[in-house]
Amino acid sequence: LDTVLLAVDTEDADEIDQLAATAIDIAGPPGATVVLAHVFSEEAYEDAREKLHFDPDSEVTPSVVAERTVNIREASETLADAGVDVTVEARLKSGDSAGDRIAELAADIDADLVIVGGRGRTPAGKAVFGSTAQTVMLAADCPVTYVRNE
Repeated sequence: LDTVLLAVDTEDADEIDQLAATAIDIAGPPGATVVLAHVFSEEAYEDAREKLHFDPDSEVTPSVVAERTVNIREASETLADAGVDVTVEARLKSGDSAGDRIAELAADIDADLVIVGGRGRTPAGKAVFGSTAQTVMLAADCPVTYVRNE
């Protein structure tokens, strides 16, 4: 186990702690690197750039913006404090679903495992609203660990 992709798309501190603890338990013993992944919609990316006071005329990658968001920073600090190597990768949706982009990113970085979180939904809720975690589980080329938010 060399690379674990941890998808973070929440600002809920408890959920971030739960995801980070799972990543530490899995990636810590073998010394694997955890790649924190985030997928921005175009609107969310522009909002984050503005809130973080990036120069509107400068080219800033989604990964650089993600590194400065609260949710990614908290997860990164938790992992680093536990001695886990961590990097950040972010993508824009660009018409694809967030789940598809996470699965693509997992393939791009040759992840050995993807960790995703979510809330339990009814089948009807998934049909109406979709499920990022479900899409990742079906589309990823590697095993996926699902962490249910309690």
